[in-house]
Amino acid sequence: METLLTNFFDLLYIIIGTIGVAIIVWGVVLTIFNVLKLEFSRLIQASIFRERESLRHQFASYLLLALEFLIAADIIATVIHPTFEEIAILASIVVIRTVISYFLEKEISSFNAAAATTPAQSTTTGAPDKE
Repeated sequence: METLLTNFFDLLYIIIGTIGVAIIVWGVVLTIFNVLKLEFSRLIQASIFRERESLRHQFASYLLLALEFLIAADIIATVIHPTFEEIAILASIVVIRTVISYFLEKEISSFNAAAATTPAQSTTTGAPDKE
C-alpha cells in the first residue's frame, strides 16, 4: 500500500511539475508573439512603453503562476522523500517566490497608479464619421 501511494505521489509530482513548465513555455510563446506584434505596430512612443510594461507584467504573472505549480510539486516531493536537501531547496524557492511576488505586486500597483493619473491619448483623427 505504501509503495502504491509513493508511486501515485511520484506521478502527481511529475504531472504538476510538467504543468508548471508548460505554463512557463506558454507565457514565453505568448510574450514573444505579443512583443513582435507590438514592435511592428505603429503606436506612438508613449503607448509602446505602456504596452511593453503591460507585456512584462503579463509575462511575470505567468512566471508566478508556474512557480506556484512548481512549489506544489516540490512540496509533494518533500513529503514523499523528506531530506534536508529537499527541504532547503523548497524553502529557497518559497523565499524567492515571495520576494518576486512582493516586488511584482508593488510594481504593478505603481504602474496602475501612474496609468490612472496619465491622461489618455486620443486615437481619433478628428475627421467626421462617414455614414
